[in-house]
Amino acid sequence: MWKRTAPGQHVGVPSPPSRRASQPVQPTAHSALREEPPASALDAALARVGDRWSLLVVDALLDGPRRFGELQEAVPGIATNVLTQRLRHLEHARVVLPRPYSQRPLRSAYELTGAGRELGGALRLLAQWGSDALPGAASTPAHAACGTPLEARWWCPTCDQLVEHPNLDPVIWA
Repeated sequence: MWKRTAPGQHVGVPSPPSRRASQPVQPTAHSALREEPPASALDAALARVGDRWSLLVVDALLDGPRRFGELQEAVPGIATNVLTQRLRHLEHARVVLPRPYSQRPLRSAYELTGAGRELGGALRLLAQWGSDALPGAASTPAHAACGTPLEARWWCPTCDQLVEHPNLDPVIWA
């Protein structure tokens, strides 16, 4: 690499050292590799899909399987390498399942697993919570029969009782 110092003069600047294949790769925040077990259920969930791009990819797949290019269009601003990395991570976390549609070259459509579809409910709640900060945003799902906005509630099926404030009432994570 060359650095221009003045018109017509160039000074050699050494390139940054490249990583050799023998050097270990450090785990990243969205990596499935963990040195210690999750401290809580929320920590375990965040280890599986706890970054913005992963959640947006899962949201894009809630409508059904998509090919790589379709996911790029559905998640504006995501770089190709980031999408590839997140799909691999979500596959490893068993949230996304690739289904090959071409063998040469190998190409896949991606779809949510059962765990990924379950995550959709949490994403809808998170989107509803986020819509409170955006004036005019409508992300609350409505009942198809009457149009009334739906509400999520905590319910104990054993006691047949609505739990109004799960943060205030004692809740045990099983």
